[in-house]
Amino acid sequence: MTVLLDSREIPAVDRDQAVREAVARMKVPLDIEFPVRTGPVVRGAFTDLGSVRVCSCRSNATRVTRTARLTRDDFEPSVFLALQKSGSSVITQLGRETVLRTGDLAVLDTTAPFAMADAGGVRQYLVRVPVDRLALPPGALRQVCAVRLSPRHPVADLTAGYFKRMASRPDLLDHPDGDAVGQPSIELIRAVISTHLHMGVVAAESLNATLRVRILEYVRAHLYDPRLNGAQVAAEHHISVRQLYKVLADGDVTFTDWIRERRLEECRTELSGPSPRAVTVEAVARRWGFVNMSSFSRAFRAAYGMSPRQWRDLHRTPAPSA
Repeated sequence: MTVLLDSREIPAVDRDQAVREAVARMKVPLDIEFPVRTGPVVRGAFTDLGSVRVCSCRSNATRVTRTARLTRDDFEPSVFLALQKSGSSVITQLGRETVLRTGDLAVLDTTAPFAMADAGGVRQYLVRVPVDRLALPPGALRQVCAVRLSPRHPVADLTAGYFKRMASRPDLLDHPDGDAVGQPSIELIRAVISTHLHMGVVAAESLNATLRVRILEYVRAHLYDPRLNGAQVAAEHHISVRQLYKVLADGDVTFTDWIRERRLEECRTELSGPSPRAVTVEAVARRWGFVNMSSFSRAFRAAYGMSPRQWRDLHRTPAPSA
């Protein structure tokens, strides 16, 4: 279930204390600095997936601190994977200081003091996982705290895309099967940490456990490519085409069907949105990897019960009258 926090819905006289208590309950107890003149302005969504909590937060807080005093509380030892949504922030922990820019990932440990500063306000997606669920060797986690995880690293890049999509669409996680995403998410965090630490056995185990997730994230990121095929995806993940199909089949995923369904979803979404200019169906279809317009129209009608043009016209916002 997703819990929403919007400071605008809290009476001004109670806002400061209520926001701080909600953040402590939903994230972790923190000291928070808000602009004195405006007070707290916070909007957030918090979704539990088993033992994983996914947080999307935007606030005017300029600094949040997990002090040495707070680390002695009874909060469950946890790890935060932080993904910078926009702008930049500075994080510090264990003597390290790192600048995170849009799309960057970093790890924070709630058992050690840390701080996060952003003059533009906190703008991050956060994923919280209990330390013991990562099953990392003692001391391994602290080697990567407040370290910018390389966006050019394939596992970090896919991890960022995966969690951005999860955190930006909490409605998708409120599905009855949403908890099934929890364990793959833990394995993905374990993978991105262990591969950056070059932990051979642990990294290999994590990469194997997350192979299907990583394959689907790679495919999702390349839906626009009409030449996307099994051989290309298998080569990217250093496996055979046969193994690719088996890994997907173990998760009840058929490669070509999954690609077609995701492409149709993207086309449907784009054709539903308002646009200042006419959106041609052909342009949208080609943008998402369809090259045969007849086949695209038949597939769209079979999936949604009407032609793509009918769908576009049904959802197009009328032009304002003069």
